Amino acid sequence: MRIRAAVAHEQAKPLAIEELEIDEPRDDEVLVNMVATGICQTDAHVWHQRIPAPLPMVLGHEGAGVVERVGKGITDLRPGDHVVLSFQACGECPQCLNGHSAYCERTVAANFGGTRLDGTRALHRAGSDVNGHFFGQSSFATHALTTRRNTVKVSKDVPLDLLAPLGCGVQTGAGAVLNSFALSEGETIAVFGVGAVGFSAVMAARAAGAAVIIAVDVNEQRLALAEELGATHAVNARSAEDVTDAIKTIAAAGVDYVLDTTGRPDMLTHAVSSLAPMGKVGLVAGAAPEATIRAADLALGKSVQGIIQGDATPELFIPRLVQMYRDGHFPIDRLVKFYDFEDINTAFADAASGDAVKPVLRFEKNPA
Repeated sequence: MRIRAAVAHEQAKPLAIEELEIDEPRDDEVLVNMVATGICQTDAHVWHQRIPAPLPMVLGHEGAGVVERVGKGITDLRPGDHVVLSFQACGECPQCLNGHSAYCERTVAANFGGTRLDGTRALHRAGSDVNGHFFGQSSFATHALTTRRNTVKVSKDVPLDLLAPLGCGVQTGAGAVLNSFALSEGETIAVFGVGAVGFSAVMAARAAGAAVIIAVDVNEQRLALAEELGATHAVNARSAEDVTDAIKTIAAAGVDYVLDTTGRPDMLTHAVSSLAPMGKVGLVAGAAPEATIRAADLALGKSVQGIIQGDATPELFIPRLVQMYRDGHFPIDRLVKFYDFEDINTAFADAASGDAVKPVLRFEKNPA
């Protein structure tokens, strides 16, 4: 069938909305009529080739929509179901089989390779293949072809355009707090960088009952919003003489957890220095190559771990986040700014400038 998709042809060149053809779903696939999709930094990183992936490609990996058709091997989804799309995994490696599919052995091929795991492509133009299957979805299109592994059924009482960001950025921040850290009531946390991931971590920490939640950023407006969403303290990293000192003024012994969303080497140093004994730093953006940690800095049982997708099993964690939103504990509506699909390049520009925390594209003519 024919679809409309935003194609990234060249590094950092404007995305072009074009007509493509998409395959019918295979036995294990789902054709989803897209209602909305979030824009994530990972989309921008691939578009600008800071993360390698083959261009031209249809990006997008925070999709939400309505099931249109399913392959004959899928029995628990049917046309009309509302779904949120998340990351792809092989489903067969030890990590996948042990409930840690975010750390799949084939995660690069499954999410960034531009093809299905068997090397085939489902998107075509004028007889030639187009790279897609980005995170198993390529949701910058009116339709996406997914698999059962990365398609999560959700209830119909919450708008899909609001749920779209749950599949990656929001899941990553909230999951880091609730899954990776398993933060308990009364514990303390600092969140370095309050974009969509950081805000999600702040909201999750508040929902978990953290006693101290310190938001660290350079944007005063975002710091103010972080306090509205649950941060007990805000530290401006630009105006503070020393970030570590500012945190220890609030939590004298240091904090139990630091979530670093910045990837900056100087912030990694502050993150480790700000920990209490036995504290843990979580990295969701990686760190610059020149970032170093001295072994002596970890002597008091401190640790640093990389976190992918908030250690989440999407089929379980996304419905949990939806319920937290329903209960008033996770106001994701405070983060989103909506754009028409045709305005995708404007949405990316607003995300880059900081004018939008979480841009969400709407496919106006598709079913809600």
